[in-house]
Amino acid sequence: MEALLINKHEILKRYKPVSVQAHKGTQGHTLIIGGSYGKIGSIILASKASLKSGCGLVTALIPKCGYTSIQTSFPEAMVITDKEEAYISEIEFEIIPNAIAIGMGIGQHETTQKAFIKFLKNNNKPLLIDADGINILSKNKELFDFVSEQTILTPHRKELQRLIGDWSSEEEMIEKAARLTESKKWIIVIKGAPTQIISGNVIYTNSTGNQALATAGSGDTLSGIIVGLLAQGYTPEDAAILGVYIHGLTADIGSKSLGYQAFIASDIIENLGKAFLSLDENF
Repeated sequence: MEALLINKHEILKRYKPVSVQAHKGTQGHTLIIGGSYGKIGSIILASKASLKSGCGLVTALIPKCGYTSIQTSFPEAMVITDKEEAYISEIEFEIIPNAIAIGMGIGQHETTQKAFIKFLKNNNKPLLIDADGINILSKNKELFDFVSEQTILTPHRKELQRLIGDWSSEEEMIEKAARLTESKKWIIVIKGAPTQIISGNVIYTNSTGNQALATAGSGDTLSGIIVGLLAQGYTPEDAAILGVYIHGLTADIGSKSLGYQAFIASDIIENLGKAFLSLDENF
């Protein structure tokens, strides 16, 4: 496999500053699908991160129990609620998003799994699958054929293990993940220290980030950033590469004043502006 380091040089070859003629209609619309009773925070974090990645519009599709939480804590988001109070039972929407992220906090209720499977079979939009979306796939590997090419999967190592099986070494883990990405034409973002991206026969290793990212909700913000970039027109590979780099950069910036212990997922979102500004100054 070819190995590449994701550094500022690589990022500047891919990064596109926001046009001076931009408006919310040209910046893309993301749909974030997920949440369940007790896990609405994951959707709030992902939605905020998506909008603060430069995306013009964000809609969250959630169970009814999350409506007040997301509308009060994040008024910039639009919301679609399921008929069920505590979990998602149907994935139906009339909007036309540019990219979709699914799985954060969604749980594995039997009805939710059926809705997820039906969604996969009918979806034709650029897609990111995270968290329990990956776990449902792992339980039903016959669904692999319904996951479109260039879909981005963002597992941590335990989720990856469920997806590809056990491994006895780091090399074997990479080989097994690479075989899956090559056969299905997916992009796998392996969250960790460092985060690695496998796309075909190339493995990208991120150069930003530190132990401050070892905090609840960090992965939700990463998914939000990546799908926000995907909605803005980045290719899936570039969205994953840029998203991972920017995500790590927020920790490099924010931990200088907050330290590692006090840095939480909301601080990733708060430092996104500074992270993007550090790229914009090169143009």
